[in-house]
Amino acid sequence: MAASTLTTVAVFLPVVFLEGIAAQLFRDMALTVSFALLASLGVALTLIPMMAAMIGAGEDAASALAQKPAGRTRRVFRFIFITIPAAILFGVRWVLRWIGIGLALAARPFAAVFDRVLGGVAAAYPRLLRGSLRARPLVLAVALFAFAAAVWVVPRLGFDLIPTFSQGEFSFMVELPEGTPLESTDRFIAGVESVLEGDERVASLASIVGGRGLSLTSTGTEGENTARIQVRMAEDATPEQEEEVARLLRERLEASGLADFEFERPTFFSFRTPIEVELYSDNLAELHEAAANLLPQVQAVAGLVDVTSSAELGNPELQINFDRNKLAQLGLSLGDVADTIRNKVQGEVATRFTEGDREIDIVVRSVEIGRASVDNVNNFIVAQRENVPIYLKSVASVALVDGPSEIRRIGQRRTAVIAGNLSGRDMGAVAGDVRELLAAQSFPLGVTASLSGQEEERAEAQRSLLMAMALAIFLVYLVMASQFESFLHPFVIIFTLPLGAIGVIAALLATGRSVNVVAMIGTVMLAGIVVNNAIVLVDAVNQRRRSGMSKLDALITAGSDRLRPILMTSATTILGLLPMALGLGEGAELRAPLAITVIGGLSVATLLTLVVIPVVYSLVDRRKEAADAHEAEVADDEARAEAGLPEPLQEVI
Repeated sequence: MAASTLTTVAVFLPVVFLEGIAAQLFRDMALTVSFALLASLGVALTLIPMMAAMIGAGEDAASALAQKPAGRTRRVFRFIFITIPAAILFGVRWVLRWIGIGLALAARPFAAVFDRVLGGVAAAYPRLLRGSLRARPLVLAVALFAFAAAVWVVPRLGFDLIPTFSQGEFSFMVELPEGTPLESTDRFIAGVESVLEGDERVASLASIVGGRGLSLTSTGTEGENTARIQVRMAEDATPEQEEEVARLLRERLEASGLADFEFERPTFFSFRTPIEVELYSDNLAELHEAAANLLPQVQAVAGLVDVTSSAELGNPELQINFDRNKLAQLGLSLGDVADTIRNKVQGEVATRFTEGDREIDIVVRSVEIGRASVDNVNNFIVAQRENVPIYLKSVASVALVDGPSEIRRIGQRRTAVIAGNLSGRDMGAVAGDVRELLAAQSFPLGVTASLSGQEEERAEAQRSLLMAMALAIFLVYLVMASQFESFLHPFVIIFTLPLGAIGVIAALLATGRSVNVVAMIGTVMLAGIVVNNAIVLVDAVNQRRRSGMSKLDALITAGSDRLRPILMTSATTILGLLPMALGLGEGAELRAPLAITVIGGLSVATLLTLVVIPVVYSLVDRRKEAADAHEAEVADDEARAEAGLPEPLQEVI
């Protein structure tokens, strides 16, 4: 019992040292399970035996106390601390007894079928085990082939960070060309929404046009040319229907050729975009050129949608380049001229109009906001010399250009980010194609590129989980080595881990799931759960061998005796995880891979443990068998010598 509990704790403790999203998701769970298991072990070793003893001795103790004469204080003490708890305990026993009788009557048909099936399995298992022990090379070859096939299948499952889960709503951020008036944006959005008119899969459809907070995060713009389309699905809509509705809107937006858009879902976690390509350069022009050349190639990668670039041009702006020589000749200060231009465009408060308790600013400016042209700005008077006006065009050049949407820096370097969402393919496959694309690119000197986004987080989480798994296996081995006082028998038990891996991969393949952080956490948990059956089996074999049984008889007898407990333990764990694996309830998509992983691994490992572990034990434990034979031979020789038999007679006998 202690070994089984400590092996499970040894698996959960390394999860505490995880990093990234895996730590955010499962660190609290690991701490909770570890302390709960340790507390349950303490209760099982102390409180449960005491309560069992009290149940049997409760009546005897009560009758013995009743026969003793007692004073008033003793009677009150006995009534409060003995009579009342005993009455409550007896009442609970009575209620539980009748509940158990009722459940037993209701479950009798199922129990009869279960007992018949289990009896058939128990009768056939010794024959199967004897045959396996006679064909040990074949059993090991089959197990090795199954494990190799499972490893071969892993890359075909695909890799993701976390499972995609639907919350029944999503939105599209839409941005039309700069300068689009509010009325035109509203008409455009109404036309996009018309593709969902009368769609029974949609419960509500709303849009917000213009205003702050509606800009695409990649461009940083906002205003009358931006909008958000929000869609809430019907209660009975499936994730596949949600994807179809999103596809209709996406195709309508793409067909317009006017809008930039970004697909968004409500999320519980702060993640970057699934796939991001980061381009670095100190030269802004080269950076934008490289991003512009790479963008269409990234958009062509299968499985990538909503691809955007942070190097896209932003709002039109006027750039003023001053001629410092002319400013110096005229005795003008660059700061004074810049302040003058700013006041003419933005205006300055000339005075304030007081109305009651309010003061209203009266702003004076040279041009009306939104209607100034390049000529208006060129003809600004920035100063006077000897009553002669000096125009801005005399000391500077004014040009209308498209400014950058943003200047992003990562690690103190100018960066352009090309980002996209996934559709129809797993993250690992898309990331592989993007890596090949980057490797084939020829960037200008000084421009470098790397892959980041959720793919980078996935790789980090995978490395962290593999380290946790290795540490968990090491701790489990140490616990078993201390329990068995042997380095050999824990090595036999460790063979259950690749058997469990076969079931994990088979379960993911059968359910169409990819390898993600949640599934890998389930695999780490499985490392502590799946060894418990092997611990029980090997411990039973060792006990029978110490009592004098041969190795073969000990394997068959222990396997037959431990068959029912092993099957029952595995069945209760599997049935307990079944509702989670079926994906019932909100957010089930996030929990289901963990349950599927444990169920698949435990199911296959339990069946194979009953056959493969005895075979491995019989092969590995040869040294112990030889030692036993040698000790028996020495003891026999000593007995014959004590009988005074001559050497030839000893040989004959």
